[in-house]
Amino acid sequence: MRKSMFAAVALAALLGPAAAQAQTAGKRVQVTGEIVDTWCAVTGIMFGLGTAHHQCAVWCAVGGIPVAIRDKDGQFYMVLKIEDEDISVASPKIVKIQSHEVTVDGELFERDGVKYLLVDKVADDKGIVNLTHDEHGVVPFGE
Repeated sequence: MRKSMFAAVALAALLGPAAAQAQTAGKRVQVTGEIVDTWCAVTGIMFGLGTAHHQCAVWCAVGGIPVAIRDKDGQFYMVLKIEDEDISVASPKIVKIQSHEVTVDGELFERDGVKYLLVDKVADDKGIVNLTHDEHGVVPFGE
């Protein structure tokens, strides 16, 4: 019950008056991609993918930067909730899988071109497979 209430409040806060309508419009999906912090991955302020960016991505997630799944086509799915966690900001579960390639099952909501995910289950976790440190060094500190 508490988890459902949290999800409803999170959606209402993000989606405003359209939250009630958006909740009924959610659809079941399975998404595969890399867990990324949205600040670096979207802005390109630092190389924001894989092993080169792993430590920075962890710091961003712990610091409250929203986390998303970036699929192979470059689409971002903002993670609002993951499994049984009651928190979305600095969620210990999401921090532990930062930079991992995962497949998740969840409920997708979309508004104004932004995709939001309530993740019910991490169905597969391949770990960090995007080995970018040889090419880019370790961001933000270099080699």
